[in-house]
Formats: sequence, structure tokens, C-alpha cells
Amino acid sequence: MGLFLLIVAGWITRIEDWRSYTPLASGGGRAIDDDAYETQEKPGGITRWLTTVDHKDIGLLYGLFGTIALAIGGIAVTLMRTELFSPESVLIQPEMYNSLMTSHGVTMLFLFGTPMISAFANYFIPLLIGADDMAFPRVNAIAFWLLPIAGVLIWIPFALLAVGVDPAQSGWTIYPPMSIEQDTLGLDLMLLGLHLSGISATMGAINFIATIFTERAPDVGWERLDIFSWTMLVQSGLILFAFPLLGSVLVMLLLDRNLGTTFFTTDGGGYILYQHLFWFFGHPEVYILVLPPMGLVSLILPRFAGRKLFGFKFVVYSTLAIGVLSFGVWAHHMFTTGIDPRIRAAFMAVSLAIAVPSAVKVFNWITTLWAGRLRLTVPMLFCIGFVSNFIIGGVTGVFLASIPVDQVLHATYYVVGHFHYIVMGAIGFALFAGVYYWFPLVSGRMYQRKLGLVHFWLSFIGTNVTFFAMILLGYGGMPRRYAEYLPAYAGLHQITSVGAFLLFIGGLVFLFNIVQSWLEGPRVEDGDPWNLKDDGLVTQEWTWFERKLETQLADGGEDASGDGAAMADGGSVTDDPDE
Repeated sequence: MGLFLLIVAGWITRIEDWRSYTPLASGGGRAIDDDAYETQEKPGGITRWLTTVDHKDIGLLYGLFGTIALAIGGIAVTLMRTELFSPESVLIQPEMYNSLMTSHGVTMLFLFGTPMISAFANYFIPLLIGADDMAFPRVNAIAFWLLPIAGVLIWIPFALLAVGVDPAQSGWTIYPPMSIEQDTLGLDLMLLGLHLSGISATMGAINFIATIFTERAPDVGWERLDIFSWTMLVQSGLILFAFPLLGSVLVMLLLDRNLGTTFFTTDGGGYILYQHLFWFFGHPEVYILVLPPMGLVSLILPRFAGRKLFGFKFVVYSTLAIGVLSFGVWAHHMFTTGIDPRIRAAFMAVSLAIAVPSAVKVFNWITTLWAGRLRLTVPMLFCIGFVSNFIIGGVTGVFLASIPVDQVLHATYYVVGHFHYIVMGAIGFALFAGVYYWFPLVSGRMYQRKLGLVHFWLSFIGTNVTFFAMILLGYGGMPRRYAEYLPAYAGLHQITSVGAFLLFIGGLVFLFNIVQSWLEGPRVEDGDPWNLKDDGLVTQEWTWFERKLETQLADGGEDASGDGAAMADGGSVTDDPDE
């Protein structure tokens, strides 16, 4: 371990000839200077990706890793929904179902959600604020390379089944006493992987805060900071307070499992202590995941509504309010544990109050749409889908904030439906909107609009069929986390599974569209492929892209994006590719 740390320290401090070592505040707020580093040659092939500290390269690596995690998590849940098509176990045994459920939750939250947000933030925040790079480029690279190690630790138990290593079966919340008494190396490996992912997120958060505070261009004051950067700043602050606590909890759990300590044993109510500590992280984690997607929608939606975001300051203030209030709601996950009724009432009040700043954002988005000139591009459709799904997810969450309602619905599929309306219906849709919106900038090519529309409608229909059926299952009393169930619930479970299959097919369409378009899509020959100039809504990353495109086309017309997608011969996009 000491040798490993020495190697890492040496790698951080070394100086390279090719691009991208930018010490803290080295720009002093300089605007982007392409001649300073963009024209310098980088290593080719795999060496570039293994040694890069360029924020755009690292953003692409985060995106690739997040896509792989999405595929693995999607396969796990598809197997689960196939099993749940029948009331009895026919495909997999209950033990494997529990392992898939655990792996799916951990993968989607820690290996897909947070890394995909980091992909957008790494690539675009320096471009949006006029910075050369992230404040700590090498720390940025290390933060990413911890993730593949974490992913291997979490996923490898499935590959070791043949040698007797069982995957974790604790659920993503890892509640004791089950997580202490479960005697399997797979759970220890998962805990170590989660710990590494938390370290990665914390390092990234420090970097984003330092970058936004110190690396902005002189003309980018706080009043001109874009809404996505605002949400990333608040999210990074939440990470600094939440993830170190999660790391401490994971270490204590490992000690209980392996060294006989008694932090979370049932004697003395340690399992209640665990829930308090875990949910002090766990509920801010929801906002860690949803705030940046809110920022993406707040940035993208006005571009296709033909007007600026209505009430920009109120969106910023509501973001700050969510960041503060998110640490005062954790015990609404514990209304059924028998805690003091006065404490429950206080947490109920704050849980209801935190819905207000979220509602402010919804009204801002709707008002932006109301008076706008809408263009129903694929990114815009995903933004509208986000707003629709977020309203359903938010309203169903308000019911769970009420103590009497929560005590009835807490352990049912209602909670699963509500949570997935937020995680998939809102967060997932916002991330897809970001991918489609910035794909021309990153790849230098345009995707296939028809396939994008197919992806949207499969996702929108699949989301609502799947998760609304779960809400109905919860109202009917169907408990969550069960591989087998009463035949009376079979009809709604089958509808849920059909919706999940639609989502899976939509994901395949998305992957095919992105890969095929990256390799063979029509070239982007205009630095403003969305015609944003017509409404005066061009942001700094598109200005950078236009300059980059003009320079590289003048030099021969290859690799217009500068990020690995060659500008091969072929058709060019129209003035408005999504019309």
C-alpha cells in the first residue's frame, strides 16, 4: 500500500510536456486560450487515455464508465423483472435475486449516477466558465481511476461464484444485522468498492469547488455563472458533508464484520445508530444526484423554448435552499422505527418544506415553456419528459413525508415507484437530454434524429408504465424486495415487467444511435448546430466549439471536435438538424 501511495504521489507531482498540467488558479481567471495547449500534441492510442489529465478526456472516460455501469445495472434489473413476471421463482433463485437487487441499486447510484454527472461537469464546466482546465488536473484523473477499481470490487463476486464467493445480498442500504451476519467475501468487496467510489466523489467535489471559485474568466462573475455550474457547486458542497460520513460508516461496518467490534450490533440499538448515520448521507445523496440534472434542464430547456430561463435568480436560490434543507430530512426514512413522535413531527415538517424549492423550479420551467417558441428537438423532448416525471415523483414523495401515510406505504412498492420516478424518470431523462444536446460538440457529428425519437418514446412510455404500476402495487400492499409474491399481484407485476422491457429496448436503441453516429454520423459544419444565435442564447462552450471548428477545418477538416471523433467524408447536418 505504501508503494502504491508513493507511485500516486509521484504521478501527481510530475511535469509533462504535452498539455494539461494547470496548477490551482494558474489561469487567474484567464479566458480559454486554445493556442496555450490545444495545439500541443498528445500521445496516441491507449497511452493518451491512461495518462491524460485533460478535463475533456477525463469527462469522456467518466461517460464511458457510466455507460458501462448503466448497461450492467440495466441487465441486472431486466433479469429481476423477468423473474418477477411469474409469482414463483422460475429463472433465478431468491438468493441470486437478492444479489442482483443489491448490485443494481449500488451500481445505478454510485457507479452510474454520480460518474455520469461528473462526465458532464468535467467536460463542460471549464468551457462554461472560461477556464483552461480543472483546478487540480491530476487529482481529477485519480478521482476517475478509482472508479474502475471500485466497479471491479463491486461486480467481481458474480464472476467468483464458481469458487464459492457469494455476492452481497444486503440491498443497497446494507442494513445490519443482515450486513454483519452475512458471511461472504462478496459483501466485504462491495463495501471496499463503495468506499473507493466515495473517495472518488469527494476528490471530484473538491476539484469542482476550487475550479468554480478560482478559475472563472474575468467576465464570469457570480451573477453571470451558468445554472449548471451553480447546481454543481451546491452538489459538491453536499458531497463534502455527506460522503465522508458514508466512508466512516462503511469502515465501522467492515470492522464489525471482520474484527468483532460492536458499532452496529443489535445490543444497545446499534442498528438504529446505523440508520441515522446512513440516512444522514442517504437523503442528501438524492439531491446530490438530482441537483445537477436540474441544472442541465435549466440550461437546455430555455435554448429550445427560444427565451432565457424565467426567474434565474429564484432557481439559484431554490438550489441553495435544497442544499441546506437536505440535511434536515434524513429521519423521514425512519418513521417506522419507533423514534420519538416529537422528533418525527419535526422531520415531517422539514420534509414537507423541502418540496417548496423544488416546486419553485417546476414553476420556473413551466413558465419558461409557456411564453416560449418551442422547438421539439430530441433534447427538448427529454427535458419536457423530465419535468413531467419529476412532478409525479415529487408529488408521490410529498405523501411519503406524511407520517401516517408513510407508516402504511413504507415497506411497499409505492416507495420503489416514487424513487424510480426521480432516479430514472427525472435524473435519467435529464442526462439523456444532455447527451443529445452536446453530442455534436463532443463528437463533431450529429446523431440520427429518428432513432433519438424512438429512444424518447420508448423511455417515456416505459418509465410511466413501469413505475406507475409499481405505485399501484404499493397501494395494493405489495411489499418490496421480494422475489416471490401472491398471485393476486401478478397482473400489475407483468405490466411493470413489460414497461421495464421497453426501457431496456430503448437503452439498446440509444447505445446503437450514439456508437453508430460517433463513427459515421453526418459532420457538424456549423459551430451553432442548434441555431441558438437566432435567439441570442449561445453559451461559452458553443463559442469555443465554433472557434475550434473554424481552426481545424482550415487545417484540413479532421477531428473537428478535438476529442477523438474524426470528421470522415459524408453528409453534413442541416441548419436545424432536429427540425
